[in-house]
Amino acid sequence: MSLLPVADALDRLLSAARPVQRTESVRLHDAAGRVLADDVAARLTQPPFDNSAMDGYAVRHADIAEIGSVLRVAGLSSAGHAFDGTAGPGEAVRIFTGAPLPAFADTVILQEDTELLEDGRIRTTFLTPKGRHIRPRGQDFTAGEVVLKAGQVLDAARLTVAAAMNHPELSVYARPRVAILATGDELVPPGETPGASQIIASNSFGVAAIAREAGAEVIDLGIVRDDNQAILDAVRRALQMDIDVLVTLGGASVGDFDLVQPVLGEAGMELDFWRIAMRPGKPLMVGRLGGIQVIGLPGNPVSSLVCSYLYLEPLVRKLARLPAMNRVRQAAAAVPLKQNDRRQDYIRARLVRGPDGGLLVTPFEKQDSSMMKIFAESDGLLIRPPHAPAEEPGALCDVLVLREPAA
Repeated sequence: MSLLPVADALDRLLSAARPVQRTESVRLHDAAGRVLADDVAARLTQPPFDNSAMDGYAVRHADIAEIGSVLRVAGLSSAGHAFDGTAGPGEAVRIFTGAPLPAFADTVILQEDTELLEDGRIRTTFLTPKGRHIRPRGQDFTAGEVVLKAGQVLDAARLTVAAAMNHPELSVYARPRVAILATGDELVPPGETPGASQIIASNSFGVAAIAREAGAEVIDLGIVRDDNQAILDAVRRALQMDIDVLVTLGGASVGDFDLVQPVLGEAGMELDFWRIAMRPGKPLMVGRLGGIQVIGLPGNPVSSLVCSYLYLEPLVRKLARLPAMNRVRQAAAAVPLKQNDRRQDYIRARLVRGPDGGLLVTPFEKQDSSMMKIFAESDGLLIRPPHAPAEEPGALCDVLVLREPAA
């Protein structure tokens, strides 16, 4: 089987993805970042009454037609406490921002445009147009008006308007459920003492973080030993969990102990593709188990994370109905770049801002796919296309940004 180009692999993966249909009702405090499943209409009118946009005095415009007009202050209207008296011609009501406008008033004059006199009177010092500084009832929205649309992502502004419309809960699409299964006799969980031939299992934590940040609910299926029946049992358990994606870690290559692919085939997986023209991450496997998409990630930690950013993150975001995230930016090489071979390289690198504000990329010398310390220090991945020629410093190239460099 020939190696599949990265772009083709991603296109085939996403073309088979169907966004989740499940919905649930969540409270506003838990709704940030979720996607609305239904239109949301206002349950009331906002503002519910004419109110003042500024601190000042509510007046009849006819009483302030000239600078130097003198009015008697007949009362006060503040937020939550409307003026309930009467005010005749030549009288004003002290009013504060958000307070209900008295029925007699048609204008608000700013407090700084008046002079406070003795005996509860004011004198105007500025001409104010009629109707100024008043927020009319329903200026924002009216009862029954659809303000939010299904498919919108709930951010700070949309959550705020949902609350103002008197909705304590909203109907949203459920998060895609991603189950992660690690395989390998050599693996033990963090906190345990590994045996002479064992290592600490680390991949699942980074893969889970990428999936969660993309909008998934993650189910950790733990570590399964290199045994056909044990792997099959774990896969069958996962299939009973109403999951959308099954991610396996390790065991998808062609070694004597790489059992995941044949076991998944026994469970009914239809293999779509396997082996990608990329480095690291060539052994990536993609298939389907009924309505569940399967991604078999390489066992090396760096390979599994690179593939998660390239394939799992966009898959989860599509399933979650979230807009695609484009991490790829253009940067200038800070050092000479070597010629590349037939596989697309994703090279761990540092990113800094140049004098012009643009990105400068410097790859690390060591790129072994088992070395996580370098990945933890990397700001991005330098992308070297197949057969890319050698480049001099200053050449423009693509980078996949993992974290934004400091300004």
